[in-house]
Order: sequence, then C-alpha cells, then structure tokens
Amino acid sequence: MNNRRNALGRGLSAILKNPTTDITNNTNNEKLVATINEISIDEIQINPFQPRVNFEEEKIFELTESIKELGIIQPITVRKLGYNKYQLISGERRLRASQILNLKTIPSYIRIANDEQMLEMALVENIQRENLNPIEIAISFQRLIKECNLTQEQCGNKLGKKRTTVTNFLRLLKLPLEIQNGLKKQKISVGHARALINIKDSNKQLNIYNDIIENGFSVREVEQIVKDFSDRDYSFSPSKKRNEEILTFAHQKILYDLSKKLDKKIQLKKTKKGNGKIIIPFSNEDELSEIFNKIKI
Repeated sequence: MNNRRNALGRGLSAILKNPTTDITNNTNNEKLVATINEISIDEIQINPFQPRVNFEEEKIFELTESIKELGIIQPITVRKLGYNKYQLISGERRLRASQILNLKTIPSYIRIANDEQMLEMALVENIQRENLNPIEIAISFQRLIKECNLTQEQCGNKLGKKRTTVTNFLRLLKLPLEIQNGLKKQKISVGHARALINIKDSNKQLNIYNDIIENGFSVREVEQIVKDFSDRDYSFSPSKKRNEEILTFAHQKILYDLSKKLDKKIQLKKTKKGNGKIIIPFSNEDELSEIFNKIKI
C-alpha cells in the first residue's frame, strides 16, 4: 500500500515539475490540487501577504523538537507560481522549523491563486488558526478591505466575523503607536485599548496608558477613568522625575469629586513614604468659610 502511495506521489510530482504540463498554464485559477506532495524547500518563497509579523522563537524551537520526533503531521499550503517555483500560503512556522532542521523537502498542498486570492487565503488561514496579536489582526482586516476593495461587512463575512468586530479592531489602529506596541507586547489588553479609544486627546491617552502599566488598573477602572476625566487633564506624567508618588485611580477619583463639590482646583501631593498634603486654594475669608461649610467643618 505504501509503495502504491509513493508511486502516485512521484507520478504527480513528475507532472508538476514538467514545464509542458505546468499547472499554472491552466486558465481556471480556482483549480485545486488537493494531493499532498513533497516539495523542495528551496523552491518555496515566503508569503508576502503573511499577516503575522513576529514569530516567537520559543514556539519555533518547540515545533522543531516535535518535527524531529514525529515529523510534519500537517502539510503546509503553497501556490504554484511557475516551473519549480512556489509561494507559501500558510504554515510559515512549519517551514521555518524545517529549515532549521535542514530538511530538503516538506509535505505540501498546492493551490492556484491570484494575489487577491492569496491575500484572502493567508488571512483566513492565519486569523482563524494562529494566535495573532490584536494589532496584527487589525492590520490584516485593513489590508483585506483596502487591497481587495471590500466593505467592513464583506470583510467580516469572509472571515466569519461580525461587522462590529471588524470595526472595533480597525479602531485600534487610531491609537498612538506606543499604545499599539504595548498591545502587541501584551502590556495592556484589548479591553484597556478599547476604553482608551474613547479619549480624543492622544497625550491624555498616553498618560492613562502609562498609569495602567504603572498601577495595573483593570479594564473597569480604566473605563471609569475615561468617564471621569474625559473633559479634564489627567495628571500622570511618565517622563517627569519626582519624589511624589503617582496618584492611583482611587485617589484621583476622590480628588476629582472633592474639586467638583467645592468648585475649586484641589491638589493632592503624596510622597512615596505615604505622607503628603492637600491644597485647597481660596481668595478671602468668605471663600474659606464657604469651603468649611461645604465640608461641614
């Protein structure tokens, strides 16, 4: 049985490598060659439409060890560009691991596709199978919409996503690059980022972003910060060196509520040792008496 299978494989391989029977000459671009074929790794080009930008070295190493022991269980998918020439559609980690192991060939499915189909297939294969970070997904949606002339709804339909899901991911690309990088590196979650989108001022977004990292605010806390400080300055300044401790959300919320109650811009200064002071400005005795009355002293 194995001999018969190998014979069939060699037969199809011979056909594919014959210039006179090159499948790229077929006018039907949707034709699919579904048989698994052993293709020379040197003949495979990297996919320029690959939505994943970063590959974790540790994951590649783990896959390399797995291939050493078990071989490649799931074939990669390629498209045939011409005689002895292929382009990767999906399976870049498997291809990289095979290159590390100095393998000569790799089991592959062969498809025929134009560039638009390549982009669509690469996106579908990777978004649904791989753990892309939110920014990579957002960029993939953006490319699919722009390069394939799709609406957000059409993009969602191709990927089995709701239009609102596509919209929410695309909005992440409006955030400052520092926040996008933080999202890629998992310094903050998608929930944090979506809350920050509702702040229009980029400097305020960055201040709150740095405070999230500094104090470990939850998504719910950030949503409250955005609600309470949408129309006023947020005090965190990551680049300013000082002995004062950065105010937590709880302290800023108390400060905001008190300022609103007294109709005064109140300052709270707290050192890292725990001591500090509250400053309530007043212009005359009458204002001071009014402050005392409001706080019931």
